[in-house]
Amino acid sequence: MNWSVDFAEVLAQHGLGSLRRASTVTLQVNVGKRCNQACHHCHVDAGPKRTEIMNDATAARVIELLARNPQLGVLDVTGGAPELAGCFRELVTAARRLGRRVIDRHNLTVLFEDGQEDLALFLAGQRAEVVASLPCYGEENVDAQRGAGVFEKSIAALRTLNALGYGRPESPLRLDLVYNPVGAFLPPRQDQLEAEYRERLGERFGITFHHLLTITNMPINRFAAQLERTGEAERYMGLLVNHFNPATVPGLMCRELVSVGWDGRLYDCDFNQMLELPIGAPRAGTIWDVDDLAALDGAAIATGPHCFGCTAGAGSGCGGTIA
Repeated sequence: MNWSVDFAEVLAQHGLGSLRRASTVTLQVNVGKRCNQACHHCHVDAGPKRTEIMNDATAARVIELLARNPQLGVLDVTGGAPELAGCFRELVTAARRLGRRVIDRHNLTVLFEDGQEDLALFLAGQRAEVVASLPCYGEENVDAQRGAGVFEKSIAALRTLNALGYGRPESPLRLDLVYNPVGAFLPPRQDQLEAEYRERLGERFGITFHHLLTITNMPINRFAAQLERTGEAERYMGLLVNHFNPATVPGLMCRELVSVGWDGRLYDCDFNQMLELPIGAPRAGTIWDVDDLAALDGAAIATGPHCFGCTAGAGSGCGGTIA
């Protein structure tokens, strides 16, 4: 794949200067790469055979950082399937005890894994927000990307969550769905696709949810390899570069988020983490190197050509469309 286009130079050409941090309000923690699925688009390269997992000492330090930094309003837990990490429930419980919002980046089918029979009840009891991956409202596309039978299990999981109150309009139990393209193209308009999801899932299955988040596939790890195999790598990178939208830059997630790896290393975002591109802030290599995350305010953010994925079209981040 041709990575010759310099993201920093494009920012300069648009008079945007270098990308720098604002105040950190979200601690996004990747607790490991083990997952019960092995999706074609996965930038984490997660799967059932991965062994990387956060240990108890690292999880305890994450909790300590939350306690020391009251400006951190959100603990965003991801993986892999984060629920398969032994520290997951302690992280959620401790963060809620501290009064923080907790987001669980959830693949739905993990509810049916051995030992997870009470997972939905646990999440509801902790008032954790669920952001659930569902790349289409139809069986064929979902199973093509995520594996045979995943769509059927995902619908069953959504019904389970709905039965507990998740996704109901009047309920405080937030359930958002995540769409990512099944191929080498940009997501459609988020509001229009959300209406389609709501209609199709409601009519066919009686499923309700709060919002749909559209996220661009990043040319990293497994999806990058797929692009190379299909000969679409150059075209896709060109698509991202040619659709650069300067209006997305102020809302990039890396400006208000710190990403923590399973081993405690710090990054500017989850995508940088998977590329092993260290955090741009000096002397902040790991969670043991910094106590006050306000010290990161104003620091330079490490960037690369993959950043065009977050700034193409309407933009893309963990919260969906940016602009």
